[in-house]
Amino acid sequence: MGQQEHERLKSMMSGAALSRAVASIAELGVADLIETGKPQPVEHLARGTKTHQESLYRVLRFLASHGVFKETEDRHFDHTPLSAALRSDAPDSFRAGAQMFHHLFAGWNGLHHSIQTGEPGFNGVFGAPVFDYIQAHPELGPVFDAGMTSHNFYETSAMLDAYDFTGIHVLADIGGGNGSLLSAVLERYPKMKGILFDLGHVIGRAKERLKTTGLAERCMMVEGSFFESIPAGADAYHFRHIIHDWTDAQCRQILGNCREVIPEDGRLLISDCVVAAGNEPCPSKDLDMVMLTFPGGKERTESEFRSLLAASGFELESITPTATTICVVEAKPV
Repeated sequence: MGQQEHERLKSMMSGAALSRAVASIAELGVADLIETGKPQPVEHLARGTKTHQESLYRVLRFLASHGVFKETEDRHFDHTPLSAALRSDAPDSFRAGAQMFHHLFAGWNGLHHSIQTGEPGFNGVFGAPVFDYIQAHPELGPVFDAGMTSHNFYETSAMLDAYDFTGIHVLADIGGGNGSLLSAVLERYPKMKGILFDLGHVIGRAKERLKTTGLAERCMMVEGSFFESIPAGADAYHFRHIIHDWTDAQCRQILGNCREVIPEDGRLLISDCVVAAGNEPCPSKDLDMVMLTFPGGKERTESEFRSLLAASGFELESITPTATTICVVEAKPV
């Protein structure tokens, strides 16, 4: 191993500091205290966030070296495009996405356990599976909803641009969270109706959101668990970032419930990453580490999707890439 490789490994070992720093700064709301083009002294930022001035400065200096904020003069900081995205009022704000990781970051301490056992390491760290933990802490529900909406901001428009939903009369969004995706689809396709299906405490939060969009009359909201049953009445069933949360056995149960209610000419749509072959860096492989450690699921290759679908009563028909990391996997019942 040469010096270059040695230095690269050292850099990798400190990588957690970068993600942790971004998450902490997002939680503190530092970005909201800076207006682009008007650098603020660290004294002002520390007062506004009730933090230790010198420590805050060192973190901001570190982040600035990675393109998050910039130090324009001694101990004054302005925005870069990356830090501006951490403002609460940014159109494509990523603040909530970073805050979600701030609250759950300790789950990464379970990765070693996941490697050793194949079990989700999060469970051992927090004492419960990740979704049970979030449900048991109601204050985390809105954080998780906002975080997922933040993470999926560009995915939604990319999906709508890439995949043609024409011909679908009723779209059921299974595990659809606060309804942000279904709302976007219904807005794009004004003759379509929707079914939003999720756990009761999630649907409760979604109702308020759908009222504000004016789409409540076109969307039926159903409470339940997809491990028990899935509502009938749709001609297309969509799962975004749901299948990747679970093991193959759990997915067969979920998709088996879908197979029981989907029409013979219906469409099954799975919006997830499709893992590419080879050794090149790929966001799907990064996200696969999250799935391994937190819920215990996995990102899948095309071959793995094909096998999973076949075992669940479906046949893979197409994979539509989008401008983001996810693809729309379409299957038909057989």
